Formats: sequence, structure tokens, C-alpha cells
Amino acid sequence: MTYSSGRLTFVAGFAVLVVLGVVIELIRRRRLQERYALLWIVTGLVMLVLAVWRGALYGLAELAGVAYPPSALYMVAGLFVLIVLLHYSTVLSRLSEQNKTLAQRLALLESERENARHGDRRAA
Repeated sequence: MTYSSGRLTFVAGFAVLVVLGVVIELIRRRRLQERYALLWIVTGLVMLVLAVWRGALYGLAELAGVAYPPSALYMVAGLFVLIVLLHYSTVLSRLSEQNKTLAQRLALLESERENARHGDRRAA
């Protein structure tokens, strides 16, 4: 089976442009914050460079010991996805901890309010 280098470049480049377009649209609709979108944009740009600049892709494949250079493109994509997942895991962990702290503070405030309300009744 023979693969056309031009067709592969076009398909990979088009796919990356679609992903970048979706990320930009999500930012525009305020469904994705810019600081989180930055990783996706960087990923997309690196993938676009590798998809269009065949020399870089072949050099990366040779450096990584990958026999079929387009597989190196998937390898890089997988690496970036792992980085994005790790980043989001740290963000989620931090938010979970903040949520727990806020819930504890809210419970203390509600308890203090109840105690103050019952104290007002006792004083009357």
C-alpha cells in the first residue's frame, strides 16, 4: 500500500487546523479560558509545523527511532495529550482542595450564624 506524502500532509494539516479552529471558537464563546487553551494552541501549532514541514517530521522520526515518520506525528500528539492531561489533573486537584476548604468555611459560618441566632433568642 502506497501513501501519498502530499495527501498525508493535507489531511494532517487540515485536522490540526480544525482543532485550532474549535479551540479558538471555544475561547470566543467563553467556554474555554485562555490560560487553559494555551496548551491546546501550542500543541496544535507544533503538530501543524510537523505536518507541513516534512524535514522536521523525518528528523524527529529518525531521532526517536521511528521507522514510519507519520507515526512520529502521532507520538508527538500523544505526548502533548499526556502533558495536557497532567496539567488538567493538577488544576482539578487544586480546585478540589479549594472546594473542600470553602465548604468547611461555609459550614463554620453557618454554625456561627445559628449560634448567634440562638444566642439572641436566649438573651430575649
